[in-house]
Amino acid sequence: MQSTKQQFIEFALDADVLRFGEFKTKAGRLSPYFFNAGLFNTGALLDKLGAFYAHTLLAARQEGRIEFDMIFGPAYKGIPLAASVAMNLARLGCDVPWAFNRKEAKDHGEGGMIVGAPLKGRVVIIDDVISAGTSVRESVKIIEAAGATPSGVLIAVDRQERGGNAEVMTESSAVQDVEKTFGLHVASIINLHDLLAFMDGPSEKAKAVAGYRDAVAQYRQRYGA
Repeated sequence: MQSTKQQFIEFALDADVLRFGEFKTKAGRLSPYFFNAGLFNTGALLDKLGAFYAHTLLAARQEGRIEFDMIFGPAYKGIPLAASVAMNLARLGCDVPWAFNRKEAKDHGEGGMIVGAPLKGRVVIIDDVISAGTSVRESVKIIEAAGATPSGVLIAVDRQERGGNAEVMTESSAVQDVEKTFGLHVASIINLHDLLAFMDGPSEKAKAVAGYRDAVAQYRQRYGA
């Protein structure tokens, strides 16, 4: 496993953002693990999270998977994420504009739905996860309406599981649907495969959660895409 992926998983475990046990998902499935990005709720945690996003985005650009001129954070979770990513990119010598949307258009002051830099050029969307792809669809509409071009999506975790619910499932995952529907590459800091590889590893933190490895593997076998 690449050290960055291992470091991120350990970071998420230390922050109690990545948890193991039994959790009911929005789809009604009982998942043996849960990732709650909202618990990166201090300045230090958010800053470090942004650093992982920034390194992942620059790696995707270097590999030719995502080109970008600016970043966009969909309201509401994407707003602090985009801000942190922008600051961390600047530290790495890649100072680009960023923007986010309001849920409702402002009818006074500067007005409009977009806050921050004007949407121009190639715009990468920053979010935490893709569950049903709703946030991405809304973001694509906003970006295209401004005359800009959606160029990719960056998320923290790709659960790599099929859409639908506990009984009826689609053939592909929400991430795969986004890639196919919009022709956008979705980059993630880690995915479920990375998590399983970590749980097989020799580190003390890996050993502490290794007891859940079989449950996670069974979940992937049942719902994986």
